[in-house]
Amino acid sequence: SRTDPVEGSQKMHRTIRNFGCFTITAAWSLALLTAPAAKAQLFSWTKEEMAEYTKAWTGERFQDGRPKVPDGWLERAKGLSQEEVIIPPGRNAGPPNISSFSQFDGNFKVLHPELKMAGRVVTALYLPTRADIDTILFAKARDKGVALTNQWPIDQLQAGDVLVIDLYGKEDGGGIIGDNLYYYIMKATKGGGVVINGCLRDLEGISEIKMPAYVRNITPTWFGGSTLYGYNVPVRMGNVVVMPGDIAFGDKEGVSFIPPSLAESILDKADETHVHDEWTKMKFDTGKYKSTDIYSVPKTDELRKEYQEYLKKKLDELKAARAAEGKK
Repeated sequence: SRTDPVEGSQKMHRTIRNFGCFTITAAWSLALLTAPAAKAQLFSWTKEEMAEYTKAWTGERFQDGRPKVPDGWLERAKGLSQEEVIIPPGRNAGPPNISSFSQFDGNFKVLHPELKMAGRVVTALYLPTRADIDTILFAKARDKGVALTNQWPIDQLQAGDVLVIDLYGKEDGGGIIGDNLYYYIMKATKGGGVVINGCLRDLEGISEIKMPAYVRNITPTWFGGSTLYGYNVPVRMGNVVVMPGDIAFGDKEGVSFIPPSLAESILDKADETHVHDEWTKMKFDTGKYKSTDIYSVPKTDELRKEYQEYLKKKLDELKAARAAEGKK
């Protein structure tokens, strides 16, 4: 018998949370869409605007200005968990106002929970169809050689991408991707993944395609009644602002969106957390200690010294292994 790959979290809300925030985003996107061609593209940032709004990232970029974190960082992330990449207050992994930074959305149904997801974000923003605006949008799109369909953003994907779609939680008419397009995305991104504030359709076929996906719900209905308003612009997932070029990291619990400028420090801190948890369980296995002797901080000077030596040894081994892998 077929095993259903969907893990439910909570039933999708049928109304949009934080509507005021969403309205601001929609208004901003509409203004961007109608901006003069000399200042901006039809419905996306120019290369210069992309660089401006992601200027904290000083590394490599794609041709359109989207941050391009190294492939090695994506591979590192796949060996971690949400608890290891999350930024709690006081960890000094990010900016001074880190306590106000939201990165995690767990309100998804998870397809193929056995797979980890780590890729560079490409965003698509949809809003409900409105005829008077759509007439203008579609005309401007035609002038640019762009088709405002659900397939246009999909055709822009490349290896290592994760497609993040804000379809405002739509269910009826919200089946934006079925098994054929899902298969195409898997091939184009080399198994990157999708995150959808909306629905997938054709679960029977999708269940056979090994690519991670995080969706609000499943529907048999075809995609309709929505218009593509933004491509590679900020979108919202739950309480998270998602930017093009973020790292989308997904596991069984949900998805974290990691700013590229913070990614290396988060991954380094995650390595420490991973080693700490390994050492903690190793000491518990001896049966010699109370939990408070070991966790969360070793109780005695002797244990603290032992842990620091173990941590240094393991981190050095990780660095050496990654350096060797990089030379291949």
